[in-house]
Amino acid sequence: MGKREAAEARGRRAEALAAWWLRAKGYSILSRRVRLAVGEIDLVARKGDVIVFIEVKERATLDDALGCVTPTAWRRISRAAETWMAQRPRFHECGWRYDIIAIAPGFLPSHLRDAWRPGMA
Repeated sequence: MGKREAAEARGRRAEALAAWWLRAKGYSILSRRVRLAVGEIDLVARKGDVIVFIEVKERATLDDALGCVTPTAWRRISRAAETWMAQRPRFHECGWRYDIIAIAPGFLPSHLRDAWRPGMA
């Protein structure tokens, strides 16, 4: 398996673990690995009347994973979230936010709620 394939497999495992973690916390997973022309979203979940767009990062430490999402990535995720919401009028009454789930070997996932908002640096 090449480096690209190995990275893709690690990403899928991290996303599966994050989805499991969210379900254990009462979230419903609406979409995984959303690919749109304007950007990508790892997971889309719902809890109550809130839609959550989640970026999943796996690194050697939880701090590294939490700190590695760049402003450029947030803009890409934000564009994709706006498109995803526009395509689903049934969710227009819901609020929405952006979260990170950090994954590191030997630790439970770390869920940072409301990690970013449009307009932040």
